[in-house]
Order: sequence, then structure tokens, then C-alpha cells
Amino acid sequence: MFDFRKSVVYQCYFKSFFDSDGDGVGDLGGVTAKLDYLQTLGVDYIWLNPFFPSPQRDNGYDVADYCAVDPRFGTMADFETLSQEAAKRGIRLMLDMVFNHTSTEHEWFRKAMAGDKEYEDFYIWREGSADGTPPNNWESKFGGSAWQYVPEKGKWYLHLFDPTQADLNWENPRVRKELQNVIRFWMDKGVKGFRFDVVNLISKGSYESDNQGDGRRFYTDGPRVHEFLHELSATTFGTDAEIITVGEMSSTSMENCYRYAGADTGELSMVFSFHHLKVDFVGNEKWVLVPFDFGKLKNILFSWQTGMSDHNAWNAVFWCNHDQPRVVSRFGDEGEYWAQSAKMLGTVVHCLRGTPYVYQGEEIGMTNAGFTSLEQYRDVESLNHYHILRARGLHEDSVYDILRVHSRDNARTPMQWDASTHGGFTTAKPWLSVNPNHTRINAAAQVGDPDSVFSHYRKLIALRKQYDVIAYGDFAPLDEMHPSVLAYTRQLDGEQLVVVNNFYRTEADWTCPINLDGFTCLLSNYPDAAVQTKLHLRPYESLVLYRAAKQ
Repeated sequence: MFDFRKSVVYQCYFKSFFDSDGDGVGDLGGVTAKLDYLQTLGVDYIWLNPFFPSPQRDNGYDVADYCAVDPRFGTMADFETLSQEAAKRGIRLMLDMVFNHTSTEHEWFRKAMAGDKEYEDFYIWREGSADGTPPNNWESKFGGSAWQYVPEKGKWYLHLFDPTQADLNWENPRVRKELQNVIRFWMDKGVKGFRFDVVNLISKGSYESDNQGDGRRFYTDGPRVHEFLHELSATTFGTDAEIITVGEMSSTSMENCYRYAGADTGELSMVFSFHHLKVDFVGNEKWVLVPFDFGKLKNILFSWQTGMSDHNAWNAVFWCNHDQPRVVSRFGDEGEYWAQSAKMLGTVVHCLRGTPYVYQGEEIGMTNAGFTSLEQYRDVESLNHYHILRARGLHEDSVYDILRVHSRDNARTPMQWDASTHGGFTTAKPWLSVNPNHTRINAAAQVGDPDSVFSHYRKLIALRKQYDVIAYGDFAPLDEMHPSVLAYTRQLDGEQLVVVNNFYRTEADWTCPINLDGFTCLLSNYPDAAVQTKLHLRPYESLVLYRAAKQ
């Protein structure tokens, strides 16, 4: 049995990973072709973003058929080959289940539109207000109203995301049975991991207008969400002890996550929370430019570490995914200290309590895209907010400045395999432009270099497997108020780990509150790191210090 506490998950946004058939779009065959690379890195699971048939309005998160493979990404035989070849290398697959909503091209929604009452009840419909406006003032995550009017029905359906992504009605037992069947279908194909997209939004509360915000308080962590997840677990993945699960939790509370990811609750193995990735927002508004709040970042990371541990619940720990900008651009340095900052940021996450997730390209220090025109963007959220921000009166240059920092396309540019045309991703025109810095930042230049970002990530993954204190140890913050250092300790049965990270390009003095006698340096991002109580930390310097249990 795989122990998810010692495991590392690699997120493969395969559309941008590797194109095996020369059409400019990554595919399942491309993942198979790069399995040796992932084996070298040392990961245990590959999380595949949705490859199901989809109109691709939201890059596959608008699913039209949960139990098939979109022809543009391959065939079911290609998936089975990938699964078999991954297993030969000790790697398992994790699939992305989008169960809050379906595409409006899904057969269920088509039947609802055709007047089938049974399938109409698969979705959430409401009468409009007396003045012809939507049923309430809820806002879509992508901008605008969360309701779409259907004239032939005289009613509105709910879409918390794009209008082509209609929210499912989980109150309907038939819906839940159908989704259980989907999980069992993929379990029968040997899948051993599931990631559930925005799964804490599946239970809606009341549908009144929100006089305090955009409506999220009425549908986030809703009244029956734990019941629904417990039922899904008990009827599907919970029957196989080897399956791991992770829930994407939008705007959740830590208290709810104690239940979502509690060891004894029967819901999920772990959760993604995003509070630490809102430290460069203004409230919940990301379409602004403000410096990240380092103190807030530390406080959130530390509180989730200790809170989840105190309640025997498990975190998924990460910086990046397909919805987040590149962490080196966000919290690190794209210039002189690019490599040091990339390694430091990796160290922070991989030594925490929780299962680390590596997003493709993170292990080689990929940066934001740097796009300069609207034509280069493909992300529906970014395109929508370009127009929203322009309508608010922002100058075009200011809007582009914001997109270059926050657009989801920053994460979605093709994987940079080598310095050749299109970064070795494809022989055709890629569906999304390759970052021009691929000539400098690429896998080919790093895999054989013992001092590369890739090699650092490889060492971090190996350390988790070698040292139980990293996988299982207790967590405690160190020097929480220091203005530039993020430090913590891990302890298990006399073993002790001290992790020290300078988060800035300026030097910093730091005194460890723990006696470091007997400690050795397991890993650093500078070649001449020394173990001493009073440290003079260089820009973005990171150290992992270890002391074995006394015999």
C-alpha cells in the first residue's frame, strides 16, 4: 500500500505537457512518453487534469462525458497504456473529477433542455425576480451573474463558473448515484487517486440575495456537504484502502477541513486550501497589484499546519497548480537569484506536514508567461476580466500588468523540455505560446546537473521517503515574528528537523531558538552552508538541518 504521507504527487496539466502526435496540443501519449522523466524525479502519483470529452470552454473543467476520453487527447487504449506503463515505474494515476457542474453539452443537460423533467432536476433552476432580473445577486467566479436565463423555459439555471458550466443538483439522489457510477468506472480501470474539483460547493444553502458579498457564504461548505462526501466515500473510493483522495476547497474554513480530511471521518484523504495564496489579493479580489504580505503568509501556513495536526487531519501542501501563477514569479526572483529562490520555495513546502504536490515545470523553476497582448491569452477567466477591468476604467497597460501577474495562463504555458523551437513541447504551433525563456530554463539543461532546481526537487522528494520525521513528525513554528525568515521544526521520536528559509533577496541575520549541537545540514541551496546557531542568511538562502534520535 502506498503511504500518502510519504508520497509526492505530480500535477500533469497534460494539454501543456508533451504533444506526442504533432497537433500542438499535449495528450495522454505525451505523458506516457515522459514517464521516465517523472520516475527520475521520484514522484509517486500523477494527477491528470480532465481529459474527458469537453467543448474546452474552461480547459476541460466543463465535462461533457465523464466516462470517455476526448479524441483530441487520445483514446481509452492510450489511457490504459499510460496506466500500465506508469505502474511498471511504481507510479499511480490520480484523476480530476469535476462534480460540481457539467458542461451544457453533457447529455444530462441536453435532455433537461429538451424537456425531460427527470434530467431537468439534475440541475438547479429558479424563477427570476419580478423585474426580470436573476433569482438573486450571486456572482460567477468568472465574473457577471451566476444565473443564465433560458427563454424557452422561462427560468434561470445556476452556474457558479462559466454559463456553459451548469451546477448539478446534489439534493437529487439520482445525481449522486450517477456520480458514484463514474467513480466506480475509473476504479475498475485501476485508478488509485481522485482529486475533486471545488467539491465544497456541491451543497447549496438558501438562495437568497447576499447583502454582504457575492453569494459564496450561501454555497461554500453548505449544509449537506459532509453528508454527501461521506456517502460518496462509503459507496466508492472508501471501499479500497489504497485509493487516496484530495478535495479542492474553495474559500473554506479550517474547521470544516478537520472533517473533510480527518483521519476518522470517512470523507477525504486530504484537502487543498488556498488561503496562503491570497496574500497578494485585496480581500478576495485577485485582479489587483499589491505586494504579498509575508507576515500573513507565515501566519496562514503555520496555523493550518498546527490546526490540522491538532485535529488529526491532513493537508495537501503546494504553491502551484493550473489556476495559480508561477511561484518563482510570485514569491521569488526571476533574475539574479532565480535558482536560489526556486529551491528555497520548494524546500518550504516539501518539509511541511502534508503531502507535497509538484505542478509541472515547478521542478525546473518555470516562470510567468510575460504575455503582452490579449491574443496570446486563452483562459476564459482572464479574457473575461480583461473586459471587466477595462469597463471599470483601467488603462489597457494597467490591465496587462495585472494579467501578467495573476492570469491562470501563466501556469498553462507548455512545459519547457529543451531549448529548441517551442521548447520541445511540439513540432507544430502550440495551443498556447511557449515562454521565451525556455532557451535558458528547460529540463534538458537541468536533469543531469547536480546543482539544478530539478536536482534540488529530486533530493527533497527522496528526503521525505528517507526520513520519517518529514513524513510523520510534529510541526512547530520558529520565530514567527521575524520580518524575512520562515522557519519551523519537525520532531518525531527524538528525531528533529529545523528548516530555515530567507524569503527575500536581501541578507538576513537570524538566531535559532533551538540548540543546534549535533545537527547536520541535509540540504541547502548554497554549496557552503554551515550549521550554526547565529546565521547570516544570504538572499533566498534555505537550510534543512537534521539531528538523529539519541541512542
